[in-house]
Amino acid sequence: MDTFDTIDIHAHFYPESYLKMVESEGKPHGISCDWPPGGSPSIDIGGTIMPIEKRFYDIEDRLASMDKQRVGVHVLSLTQPMVYWAPRSLAKRLSETFNDACVHAHSSHPDRFAFLAMLPFHHPDLALEELERISGKPGIKGIYMGTRVGDLELSDESLFPVYEAVQELGLAIFLHPIRVVDPQRLRKFYLTNLIGNPTESAIAASHLIFGEVLDRFPGLTFCLPHAGGTFTFLIGRITHGWGVRPECRHLNKSPETYLRRFYYDTITHSHQALDYLISVVGADRVLLGSDFCFDMSYERPVEFVTEHSGLSPGEQSLILSGNARRLLSM
Repeated sequence: MDTFDTIDIHAHFYPESYLKMVESEGKPHGISCDWPPGGSPSIDIGGTIMPIEKRFYDIEDRLASMDKQRVGVHVLSLTQPMVYWAPRSLAKRLSETFNDACVHAHSSHPDRFAFLAMLPFHHPDLALEELERISGKPGIKGIYMGTRVGDLELSDESLFPVYEAVQELGLAIFLHPIRVVDPQRLRKFYLTNLIGNPTESAIAASHLIFGEVLDRFPGLTFCLPHAGGTFTFLIGRITHGWGVRPECRHLNKSPETYLRRFYYDTITHSHQALDYLISVVGADRVLLGSDFCFDMSYERPVEFVTEHSGLSPGEQSLILSGNARRLLSM
């Protein structure tokens, strides 16, 4: 395998244009960005300050990091705070700004960057407009979406027209948590990330299953971050509940049968956990991911796979690039 025949599906990107728009217009809506002259930017999300490394927004610095990590392609995606906090006009412009910056990155380096488009899902009509605008642009390989949209769970029917349009385009939806369940209880010890983020994936997947989203849109594929979080570890309990609880009996098929309707990234921070994931969903449903470039990310994402003695060369090849190429038609 070529050293750089690797595709990182979970690689965050803050375009400078997006940060500048947050800096100039976000504060009245509870989100602010501080970018002092000659200094580094930071985003304030409800009092939580997120310093932003240069390689998050500078393409040349990013390419240098990718080369060091032996990553051939970043599939670029936004991350917190995304756009759901913003009112209609601002959310629309933030989405357009992010997507256009991704198109530019891809056009400048077509062999190194693709992207997951940002849509203002909290205004489904605007999401459809932006999806139509961006769908023909070069480099788009999927859609990026929170594990919930404001207070809307992913089974909310107001989102169904957008799901239908995404399905018609043959694009996958990559999920990522923004606001986690019971955040005040998880504030200490960074539990919002350590426990909250993985829990959000299980909640989102369960809503997609029991809310019959996956049945209604059989051609739609969702990708779960952080190796699916707690979802695959809870699937036995979820399936048992389907068999005994009246709230769950409307579902015609066992929840276990939906495991392979999802893809999962490699961000487990544990070879044993990755082994379990593969045993449950198969190596052909696992994608290389790094969470670039937070402190919770893999600095050596490729080595996490290649140095895993339990993976065959064929499984490694699927995880490093083969599965992403098939899913994203790359």
